[in-house]
Amino acid sequence: MRDQQNKRKKGKEGEELASNFLKSMGYEIIEMNYQFGHGEIDIIAKDKNEIVFVEVKTRKSLQFGSPEYAFTKAKINQVKKIAQAYLIENNLVNNSARIDAIAILIVKDCEPIINHYKNITG
Repeated sequence: MRDQQNKRKKGKEGEELASNFLKSMGYEIIEMNYQFGHGEIDIIAKDKNEIVFVEVKTRKSLQFGSPEYAFTKAKINQVKKIAQAYLIENNLVNNSARIDAIAILIVKDCEPIINHYKNITG
């Protein structure tokens, strides 16, 4: 139970950092934690005229590898499906859209390291 709470807290902290990072880059945050079925998209934002679905992965150490390793093909495919549902649900199918990833490493007493990967589906 405690591990799950820590995981949620870490995820929330990472999503907050990612949201602020995107805002500083001129993105408009549309929605946080959009849920569809059993899946979720961490951040939905707008970059100029493009809708951006953002998956955020946060780690507090490199014990299990860098956060980038969490962007698996299965995870990306899940985000694609949920993004498609969001576009249909909001009548935005004809809008330009992409999927980005933000990897965050938070190490005690250091500034967080934030890496933003645009259009991870090619």
